[in-house]
Amino acid sequence: QAQLVESGGGLVQAGASLTLSCAVSGRTFDRDSMGWLRQAPGKEREVVAAVSWSGENTYYADSVKGRFIISRDNTKSTVYLQMNSLKPEDTAVYSCAAKRTFYSGVYYLTVSQYDSWGQGTQVTVSS
Repeated sequence: QAQLVESGGGLVQAGASLTLSCAVSGRTFDRDSMGWLRQAPGKEREVVAAVSWSGENTYYADSVKGRFIISRDNTKSTVYLQMNSLKPEDTAVYSCAAKRTFYSGVYYLTVSQYDSWGQGTQVTVSS
């Protein structure tokens, strides 16, 4: 069975940086498009970043563009989310998600498109 396990969350002050990791097993990782999702209290789950097979294409939600960087290491079956200049509104449970994909350069912007996801890691940003 597929497993996606996030790590790296925590409590930080506004302006700080934090890097999340997601270790993937039980999947052909280099044929998966990967994404990072988040759900803040009282808000809908959203895709904040996504990346294609080899990192050739990336997507960022407007709210995080210029501050977050998604990357992947296919030799380690791991996807990362580097978060810089964190704001209180970034407070959420962050989870990684995978989608079996058949073309290079493809990523997914809709939560429901992903076929597997992890339990998530809490990121809390204080002001």
